Amino acid sequence: MRPLRYSINVTLDGCCHHEAGLPPDDESMGYWTAAMERADALLYGRVTYEMMESAWRRSATGTWPDWMGEAEVPFAEAIDRAHKYVVSGTLRGVDWNAELVQGDLRQAVERLKAEPGEGLWVGGVTLPLALADLGLIDEYEFVVHPVVAGHGPTLLAGLRERIELELVDRHAFRSGAVALRYRPAQAAT
Repeated sequence: MRPLRYSINVTLDGCCHHEAGLPPDDESMGYWTAAMERADALLYGRVTYEMMESAWRRSATGTWPDWMGEAEVPFAEAIDRAHKYVVSGTLRGVDWNAELVQGDLRQAVERLKAEPGEGLWVGGVTLPLALADLGLIDEYEFVVHPVVAGHGPTLLAGLRERIELELVDRHAFRSGAVALRYRPAQAAT
């Protein structure tokens, strides 16, 4: 059974808007690229899928956008080639190496987790909340940025029940950000 990992950037006050933290640097891009390359597949809700596709999909001409620096290209290549599952009740179809997931969320994700492999990676805000409420997330990875945003969507806002976590790893970045990796306490070994 492959684990489901929720990974996201977050500010000290819990904001998880993609523009609220520190701008990515070479070190953080390398960290996220390695994480992306370890995932068997990515699991996104519609909003995150569309946001990631607009930013990281290689153009039809095979070129990357002008804004993309040398440090972003390996991440873009990793996400571009990754297999993606998109949970949506409104989309009629997806491409970009993706499959649409519809129907009962618990059953669909349990089926994906039951497949062999190293793990599934989920990002975003709304879908991870639903997955956490269902007890389907096996690992939480938060890259905490030394920034207080003061506004924006917050991490797992609206969670129905408290989840006790156990720290299993941490990594400090030169920027002052810290990656913290947790497992639910009952699943920790």
